[in-house]
Amino acid sequence: MKSLSVRLARGAAVAACLGGMFAPAQTTTPPFPVPAQSQAQQKDPTPNQTTKQTRGQVIFSRSTDENGETTTQEGPAAQPSAHPTRAPTAQDAERQAMTYTAFDMDVHLRPADHQIAARAIMTVRNDGKIPLAHLPMQISSSLNWERIRIAGRDALYQVALLNSDADHTGQLREATVSLAAPLAPGASLEVDATYSGPIESTARRLLSIGTPAEMALHSDWDQIDTAFTGLRGFGNVVWYPVSSIPALLGDGAKLFDEMGEHKLRMAPARFRMRLTVEFPAGQVPTIAVINGHPAPLTIESPGSGEVAGVATAQSESAELGFNAPSLFVAIRKPHPGDNLTAWTTPDNEVNVQLWTDATARVTPFLQGWLGQRPRAQLTLLDLPDPADAPFESGALLATSLHDGAPEQLEDAMAHALTHAWMQSPRAWLSEGVAHFMGTLWIEKQHGRDKALASLAVGRDALSIAEPPSPGEGSGQPLGLATAPVYYRTKAAYVFWMLRDIVGDATLSAALRAYDPLQDTGPQTPPSLFERLLEQAGARRDLKWFFADWVDADRGLPDLTVDSVYPSAAEAGNWLIAVNVSNSGYVTAEVPVTVRTFDSSVTQRVRVPGRSSVTQRIIIQGRPSEVQVNDGTVPETEAAVHLTHIQETAAPAQ
Repeated sequence: MKSLSVRLARGAAVAACLGGMFAPAQTTTPPFPVPAQSQAQQKDPTPNQTTKQTRGQVIFSRSTDENGETTTQEGPAAQPSAHPTRAPTAQDAERQAMTYTAFDMDVHLRPADHQIAARAIMTVRNDGKIPLAHLPMQISSSLNWERIRIAGRDALYQVALLNSDADHTGQLREATVSLAAPLAPGASLEVDATYSGPIESTARRLLSIGTPAEMALHSDWDQIDTAFTGLRGFGNVVWYPVSSIPALLGDGAKLFDEMGEHKLRMAPARFRMRLTVEFPAGQVPTIAVINGHPAPLTIESPGSGEVAGVATAQSESAELGFNAPSLFVAIRKPHPGDNLTAWTTPDNEVNVQLWTDATARVTPFLQGWLGQRPRAQLTLLDLPDPADAPFESGALLATSLHDGAPEQLEDAMAHALTHAWMQSPRAWLSEGVAHFMGTLWIEKQHGRDKALASLAVGRDALSIAEPPSPGEGSGQPLGLATAPVYYRTKAAYVFWMLRDIVGDATLSAALRAYDPLQDTGPQTPPSLFERLLEQAGARRDLKWFFADWVDADRGLPDLTVDSVYPSAAEAGNWLIAVNVSNSGYVTAEVPVTVRTFDSSVTQRVRVPGRSSVTQRIIIQGRPSEVQVNDGTVPETEAAVHLTHIQETAAPAQ
């Protein structure tokens, strides 16, 4: 059994990972009450039973059994649509085969009671190799399935609890739907599901692995509440139907891999939502954000006394991209600025100027690289507590807008504002460019060495994740990457390498010309971004680079300086022969620099995988050292190779 200190350390590390992004008793879920003007016509429901009526006829009935499971009936003759069970009946192969391709959702929030009720009309596709007889669908364990219909008819389904840390409760409530006819591979069908229940702040999953309570609560802050509703989606709280393989924290990177797989599979899905929010009189929500995009709120009724007000919003159908569906509703004060709007709590209004000043300093730098105008305004949403872990989704940054040192705020805004300029359904472009621009901002402020040191922070993790050879694992090609160490860390390295290969002007031109609307659907080489780079500037052939670093994953290079041979030439010149070998499987183009005591010469050399090359460089004056790679190319081991020539020099000829 692990010691308490080990469990606490592991829990703290997991909480940090979740915050950087990312069997309880069953509960009875009360529905939303009918409007106040109709309550006089209703009879009090019996314990554990809820009934909806119209014109004296029961049209919808829900009751809860002794195990806490709900049964739904339509009309007096309807049959139960759910058969509760204690053991899951779905198989992982079925969960993995099912892909959601479209969501059309009606979501009703009652924040004062922490309640959500939703109807989701979904299109699902069988991406497996055999017909599906069952459809497994999961929601947070705090929610209850109400009704599931297929082809206009109530479907039979069984309900079970799964242990899975994809939700902050540590469990998912899975409905396994029995199909009248198996769903053939590649075929799709429409599913109409309703569900409801409370979503309150809980850190149960993190506390169970020993995470300190304060850290756990500030990582798992998802909840429905009057002043702030934040639902970050799969990996934090499963407020919309999903189909996933159960994964637990502490089981290696399984949960984080499943989170990435979920976003990748859902990326092409189209998502539409109609939102209704009931709020206590005088507590009117001012901001709604759906999937990272602000959705203007319409106040249908302001409410008065004990009568709740009603606000509505909607999002039009759009592709999700590499983002889990998310929903935020809050009472915040807007502070418009150049390229952003900050929505603050009263406590942080005084700090808005600090954030807008940081934005003003960073903006000209981003304009120089990415163009004059961003594709969207950045939304800064103030989180309830200064210690809450930040969250970003597209051009949304949810973080505490506390005061901070100008340098810290500038670093944060360089990354966040990049998402407003560079929006892509490809994770390696969206996240990779944002991470790249963040390191370029460090270079601008503190120099290249500091920027490369910042980049190198993630190199060890990347080296561990990469397979030693293509034969020992497929790795993750950037176009299909699901782990942040690939689509963020490795992608940032890719942009640094491209910068050195094609130059700042060409890379900037490609970034400016990139249009996410033209980059949809499955990606086949050459990618849109590769074509843009080849068309800009010197029109260089980059097939070798994209083949090794983007379209496939051949691991990392492993360079060695085998020998250095200097020899004196005429007029004080020296000729240095540098022999470099690459025991990795990926081609690397690296800078080779020869230095004297007062000058240096740098040339680039391309070293194919499993081979070696000799580079000859002429320099004025006696050479003192040779450097191969400067940290811009990630390697399995060291990323900078220094050789002092005095120790290896051959006699001058």
